[in-house]
Amino acid sequence: MTLARSLLLALAAWAAGAQAAPDPFKSTYQPAASTPTLIRNATVLDGTGRRLDSADVLMRDGKIAAVGAGLAADGATVVDAQGRWVTPGLIDVHSHLGVYASPGVNAHQDGNEATDPVTAGVWAEHGVWPQDPGFYTALAGGVTTLQVLPGSANLIGGRGVTLRNVPAVSYQGMKFPGAPQGLKMACGENPKRVYGERMQAPSTRMGNVAGYRAEWIAAQKYIQDWDDYARKVAGQAGGGAPVAADDEPQPPVRDLKLETLAAALKGEILVHMHCYRADEMMTMLDMAEEFGYRISAFHHGVEAYKIAGELAKRGVCGALWSDWWGFKAEAWDGIQENIALVDRPADGCAIVHSDSAEGIQRLNQDAAKAMTRGQRAGLDIPPERAIRWITANPARALGILELTGTLEPGKLADVVIWNGNPFSVYAQADQVFIDGARVYDRNDPARQPVSDFELGQQAGRQGGAQP
Repeated sequence: MTLARSLLLALAAWAAGAQAAPDPFKSTYQPAASTPTLIRNATVLDGTGRRLDSADVLMRDGKIAAVGAGLAADGATVVDAQGRWVTPGLIDVHSHLGVYASPGVNAHQDGNEATDPVTAGVWAEHGVWPQDPGFYTALAGGVTTLQVLPGSANLIGGRGVTLRNVPAVSYQGMKFPGAPQGLKMACGENPKRVYGERMQAPSTRMGNVAGYRAEWIAAQKYIQDWDDYARKVAGQAGGGAPVAADDEPQPPVRDLKLETLAAALKGEILVHMHCYRADEMMTMLDMAEEFGYRISAFHHGVEAYKIAGELAKRGVCGALWSDWWGFKAEAWDGIQENIALVDRPADGCAIVHSDSAEGIQRLNQDAAKAMTRGQRAGLDIPPERAIRWITANPARALGILELTGTLEPGKLADVVIWNGNPFSVYAQADQVFIDGARVYDRNDPARQPVSDFELGQQAGRQGGAQP
């Protein structure tokens, strides 16, 4: 094979996948050093639907090694968890930490690129500030993994990023290796309000849907253009008749917006849809079917209970609040049994999410509220089922369930030791492990990460410098 033909074949292979170029902002995350650890005599909720009383959890080499009763320590550090509960690390599928950071000043408002109804080319990770103190307060609440999304001003707001909740100098140092990116979309009042007030399209729900469809059509053409180019290059590399220089195939112009949308159509980026009303969610499901992509989760979805069966049938999760409702017209028909009802079908996927720098610190309590309301409605929701709302189910929606979200051998050792039942109002995370490393300990100040932007507060709490 000639060198020229080899180069053409390589170019054809590159062109075939050029609509979704490799990540140029690769994760540099490295797990912290860890030692083998055996958590003994705890009540374990493993995230798969099991509750194990007086059970042990063994972590070794950053992974879950075993879960069961009477495990041998084999040289591991032993943590006596008598009277305490153990769960997988909590996962928040909808956060804006880092892009709407604290202190809440204009300089930290990086969540909405509200310059066009469709800004699919922007990536939330490029606005993440790793020193946001919210990361560390979330860690104290047991959160080990979170998806940071753009805001909801736009029809299509851009790519989200899944992060490990660890201190780092750069967001690349927090980026979850192997986690697919998300695509944030928003229906309903937000985009039509933001752009309608500016006398720009869209200003109605009709305009919203027309706007999405136009962009998906453009993305389909973008894929086709690159595929046509790849075939032409492959044809030349295969030994066809020589062509003049002027007839050489020319690649399409690379477009960051269409590149993102093309990747979503191919399933390489997961679609996360801000949507409140049941009728609009059904419209979005129809549109996804029209263009051949899948919605991973509807976020907020205060009326998701009305279509719980349809969501389960289509494998779409509902990422929901326990009791937020009524703060705008599309949120008016919310009920506190929403999460429990979305969880009720056999294949239901209910998730408790925060959308809040404060709420992310109490995901377990929000899950407890939803569990209680479901129980009052006559549903059987034991703790071992409800824990999935903040562990396994968000991992599923983020495309990382094979890696984390449950305490199963071989998975990442993301573990929380609670001082008691995590669904108690008095529950606190005593210790938090990420990849088997103890990254938070309520009783050890050296294991309580602090941002440079809260050092003064920390000194005050410890009796040092006063304001």
